[in-house]
Amino acid sequence: MGTPTTARFAAVIVAAGQGLRAGQPVPKQFALWRGKPLVRHSAEALLAAGARPVVVAIAAGHEEMAAQALAGLPDIHLVTGGATRQDSVRSALEVLASDAPEAVLIHDAARPDCPSEVVERLLVALDGQPGAIPVLPVVDSLAVDASGLMAGSAPREQLRRVQTPQAFRYSDILSAHRAWQGATTAGDDAQVARAAGLAVALVEGDERLRKLTFAEDFMTTLPYPRTGTGFDVHRLVEGEELWLCGIRIEHTHGLAGHSDADVALHAVVDAVLGAVGAGDIGMHFPPSDPQWRGAPSSRFVEHAVDLALRAGFQIGNVDVTLICEAPKVGPHRDAMRARLAELLGVGIGAVSVKATTTERLGFTGRGEGIAAQAVATLVPLERI
Repeated sequence: MGTPTTARFAAVIVAAGQGLRAGQPVPKQFALWRGKPLVRHSAEALLAAGARPVVVAIAAGHEEMAAQALAGLPDIHLVTGGATRQDSVRSALEVLASDAPEAVLIHDAARPDCPSEVVERLLVALDGQPGAIPVLPVVDSLAVDASGLMAGSAPREQLRRVQTPQAFRYSDILSAHRAWQGATTAGDDAQVARAAGLAVALVEGDERLRKLTFAEDFMTTLPYPRTGTGFDVHRLVEGEELWLCGIRIEHTHGLAGHSDADVALHAVVDAVLGAVGAGDIGMHFPPSDPQWRGAPSSRFVEHAVDLALRAGFQIGNVDVTLICEAPKVGPHRDAMRARLAELLGVGIGAVSVKATTTERLGFTGRGEGIAAQAVATLVPLERI
């Protein structure tokens, strides 16, 4: 046998289907995925792995779409496919016959993420066998369906999920396709190879090789995490209650201002609102509106979190810094974190409360007020 790991190999990409289940405005192999047509991802990956040439089987009438999707790529050849997958693959293999490679990889355009490590494993396997395919174990229990009722089970230990690209010695797989006499359509090229009596080795596949089939598979433009900041200041005065991070603290002075004047929660609200581009606390709860006089700032936090959820985000983490000479925050830190976590709907590990002083400088240093700053990171719900 030759040594396919060092020999020249070609590739075939099957892109002749209609891809109707994907719900795209064009056949799915030409639909955009991560900014490029699906088929281009496969072609670029195979070219990068060293395949020369790459033959792409397309349906009649798709020549212009294919040319645009693959524009600028070297060593690409288009061939019109047939009525079945097996017909399309055979047509592509015949194109290679005039300058036959030692090995060929046959790949589905609907599997755009093709790791080079899998290609290498396939080529190594061809040193000892005429064919090799990437597979993954079956992790779920299997049931036999009989008109909606379970009629039995299958031993998952003996079963594997089959992926592409599938690798073969070129002359062997071409002969197998020419001799194919299957009564039904071949599901893949390994089936054609086995029908011709060829041994097919199993190598480790990769979850990245998943097949894109349905409309949701193309929803790859998830929003990025968002970060917002907040800053607030309130005066310390006698005769007012002191609320910080939703906790009432006994102190000689309290904070005066909007609602219960919880400077920390106000900074958190502004951070969350800022992360979703929803303005600031004053826009939602004007201090001139008497209904908010003395209101608990927890209501403002709950409103901000609800706006974030409606925008498709959940709180990832919040970091609050209190700036004051007194009171001491340390004894109340755990209670503050727990209350913030409750209001934000996150675990306490996602909340940080810190305190610092200004070395007796400025209004906080003179004990005239307390300042707070907050940073909030919001995570898209789809990533949770």
